[in-house]
Amino acid sequence: MSKILFVMTGVDFWTLADGTKHPTGFWAEEAVAPYEAFKAAGHEIVVATPGGVVPTVDQGSLAPEVNGGQENADRVANALAAISEIRSPIKLEDVRLDDYAAVFYPGGHGPMEDLAVNADSGKLLTLALESGKPLGVVCHAPAALLAATKDDGTNTFAGYDVAAFTNDEETQAGLADRAKWLLQDRLTEAGVHVRVGEPWAPNVVVDRNLVTGQNPASSAPLAVQLLKKLA
Repeated sequence: MSKILFVMTGVDFWTLADGTKHPTGFWAEEAVAPYEAFKAAGHEIVVATPGGVVPTVDQGSLAPEVNGGQENADRVANALAAISEIRSPIKLEDVRLDDYAAVFYPGGHGPMEDLAVNADSGKLLTLALESGKPLGVVCHAPAALLAATKDDGTNTFAGYDVAAFTNDEETQAGLADRAKWLLQDRLTEAGVHVRVGEPWAPNVVVDRNLVTGQNPASSAPLAVQLLKKLA
């Protein structure tokens, strides 16, 4: 049995351009779907957050309208409640990459607030990429790639193809005009190649050991690709 590290946001808000703190956290489906896939394949999950704080679920991600109805919303909520690892995270600062076979970052707007500027996460991402171990990042979690830099100041992921939450999706979600910055724009500025798919449809991009997904619908297919690399 291999261990897979989940690196999750430690905040419950995202600061908008006007200083308003928008309630958020991690997106439920993006944690639940990969967790279920990895556990079904026999892997152990360890959750890490900045400071070891218990991550907060974005309540919006439990709503029926983003889960295809009340029945599936209830299923996701129940599945999330059963993930004991989320309630007992380790400190991101204490992570040893050698202990894990793969690394996965679920999204939600939370990573835009903390992981985008977290040096410990940035170092871990750089080490994971260089190690050749499978590295999965989905939706807004590619914001964490912005904190990964080389000694010369360039971004570790410059030149890589990725999928990430798009400007169109942020606009349709109603937050683009209120955001300090948009993920697609920042990644592009850092030299990362964002491969844009249809809004809200699954879009998984694989580039070497990096597997990225555009949105919540991409989390389950991303997990499939990550497991293929682990095999």
